[in-house]
Order: sequence, then C-alpha cells, then structure tokens
Amino acid sequence: MPHKTNDPSRTSWLNVPKDSDFPIQNIPFGVFLTRDDIITIGTRIGDHAIDLGALHQLGYFEGIPLTDDIFLQDSLNDFISDGKKTWRLVRNRISELFESSNPALRDHEEHRKIVLFTLDEIEMQLPVQIGDYTDFYSSKEHATNVGKMFRDPENALLPNWLHIPVGYHGRSSTIIPSGTPIRRPKGQTLPKGASEPVFGPSKIVDFELEMAFITTDANVLGDPISVEEAEDYIFGLVLFNDWSARDIQKWEYVPLGPFLAKNFASSISAWIVTMDALEPFRTASPAQDPAPLPYLRQNGDKSFDIHLEVAITPENGEPTTVSRSNFKYMYWTMAQQLAHHTVNGCKINSGDMMGSGTISGPTPDSYGSMLELAWQGTKPVALSNGETRTSIADNDTVTLKGYCEKNGVRIGFGEVSTRLLPAIQ
Repeated sequence: MPHKTNDPSRTSWLNVPKDSDFPIQNIPFGVFLTRDDIITIGTRIGDHAIDLGALHQLGYFEGIPLTDDIFLQDSLNDFISDGKKTWRLVRNRISELFESSNPALRDHEEHRKIVLFTLDEIEMQLPVQIGDYTDFYSSKEHATNVGKMFRDPENALLPNWLHIPVGYHGRSSTIIPSGTPIRRPKGQTLPKGASEPVFGPSKIVDFELEMAFITTDANVLGDPISVEEAEDYIFGLVLFNDWSARDIQKWEYVPLGPFLAKNFASSISAWIVTMDALEPFRTASPAQDPAPLPYLRQNGDKSFDIHLEVAITPENGEPTTVSRSNFKYMYWTMAQQLAHHTVNGCKINSGDMMGSGTISGPTPDSYGSMLELAWQGTKPVALSNGETRTSIADNDTVTLKGYCEKNGVRIGFGEVSTRLLPAIQ
C-alpha cells in the first residue's frame, strides 16, 4: 500500500503555519479532552486538532474495517492493535479528507464545527496506556562519556556494549505527558567522603534527551521477532525525557541498575508520529564494529534523521538551548532493540514503550544530559539570564523538541516540556 500521505506537494485546506511540525504529511495520533469534556482520539494538522471519533460517527471512514468505538476511547491501544494496514488506511483517508481540493468536509460547515478544535480548546492526554516500558542505553557517545567519567577512560565501554543493545525494565506508572510538572525526588545518597548514606531530596536532578517507540501486539510468548520484521510492529515515536537523579543513582545502581533514581518520572510528547510519516527521512545508522551476531544484523537504512534540541527555562527567565543532537547518532537501531528484546521469546503488547537511551552526538554541544554537558559538574552551563547550571534547579522547565526536514516538508513532534517543582517537605 503506497504512502500517499508523504507526497511533498500535498497541501491542506486547513491553514498550516510556516515551519509547523504538523503539515498534512504528518498526521500523528494522540488523545485529548475536548471543550465538551469528552475524551477522544484525534490527529493534528497545523494548529487544529481533529476529533477522529466524530469523523468516524459522521461516516468519513466508511469502507475501512473499524469498530464503532475505536476512536471513542481514552487510549490508542486498541487502534494500535489493529495493525499497520489499518493505520495506513486511516492516515490515507485523513490525508484525502483534508487535502486542499477535497470539498467533502471542507465545504460542510456543520461537520467542521463538530470535528475541528483549536489547540486552546483541548487538553492533551497520555496517548497510550503503557503496560511495559524498557529503556535502552544505545548511544555510543553517551556510553563512552559516562564510562570516561566513572570508569577507566581507556576502556570506557563495558565488554558487552558493542555486542548487545543494553537495556533495563523501567516503571510505566510514572510516564506522564508534556506539561505535567514533577517533584524533585527523594532517596538515599552517599555524600562525598561519607561512609554512611543519608536520606533526602536529590541534589543532582538531570534530564535525558531520548526518543521512544510505541509497539503493537507483536508476538506470542516464546516467539522472537526478527530484525527484518521488527519495524512492522512499531507504531510510531515520541520525544522522551527520562528524568534521572544522578546522586541517588550513583549509590543504588550496583548491582541491579537504577531504581528510585529513574522511577519518579519520565515525560513524553503528546502526539505519536508514525513510522510511515518518518519514512522519507531514513538514513544510515553508524557502522557497527565488530559486526553484530547474525540475529542482530540488518540491511538498509534503519535510522532516521531527526533533529533534536533541549532548552532550559529558569523561573521568570527566558529559554536557553543547551543541546542540539540527532536521533541518527544512535548505535543500536529500533529494529535491533526490538529483535534483541524478543529473541528470548519475551511477549510485546500494544502500547508498550521502548526508550532509546540518552542521545548524545560527537561534539560537546550535542550531548544529551547535564551530566555530560557540565561534565560531572566541572563545566557549568551558562543560561541567557546569567545564571549557570550543573543540574536542573527547582522551578526550571526543561523542553525537548524534535523534527525532520527534507524537500520542503517538515515533520515534527511538537515538544515535551516539564517543570521541576521543589521536593515535598
């Protein structure tokens, strides 16, 4: 089935501002609360949200095998379970309906009033019910930087890192949508020079610039997913800020990895951008040496050229961009991550989320965490108001943005923006 939605010449009868992340070629999916306090599944073109539940009830998806209530739910899980063929049919139909020359909805004023919302009339929700969440550690530059700081600089990568996509199981209950503030976490830390731990608020809260992919029902228990077919089970991607309390993590992560340092909050962008929308932006991933074992070997361009940036906005201040990076730097691809995750027969469900791990590029301005940008506190990062940061301060807002651009088309993710509030006393 062709990707009709990717035609760069296609325009919409809805106004799409210049440099919008959401032209008619994007058609992401999300969940929002309407002005009538109804939760619905929708999409977005320009600065308009589109109620897919209402569109379906009005008959605009006739001929596509959809249940009556598929878009009248508070999560995308069931729709994602319908699989790639259905996703593509729905996106193609939306693209046709909102194409400039199509009068079917454009000239039906009463229907437009029902299905269209301005952004100030809606409240975005978490787009999926996330049953399981795995976080990978797949940026070679990030893993090398951390290894240089905390281990032998001459042997920064652990022996397994170049052979497997390293990951750990995270906490799905604290994944939150953009705009939801979080509290500075508490836990045990071991102060420098101390022999006994203390309890209290973390003093080193950090962001982690990541992306995450959302899966559909992929296999039955015991069956692996091959690297060749893995992308067929990936619905789309979101921006992902995997918050971290570095001082808590340093004390707790041996021998089983991070726990309280990571489970207090992770923030995602509200719109899921589909793999089909990203197809024109494929690019080669970094060369892998040594060659992976056969079950992880892949052919073709399996990465995506997604420009990423991070800004810090202090209380009563202006934002300062502190990092510019790119998803294409990831050493292990999404297909390899999913293939490795399931090679032992692990079952993957609709709405599961896989974090990329911190995305760092080859230069200091492309590092994906304050740990690296400030190099373990030795190189404070300057903000536009004259303040400096080695970690995130109370009432700072961290904003991640991401977009692709090619042939005059920009496909973006919007943003994930989160304010860090003081710890509960």
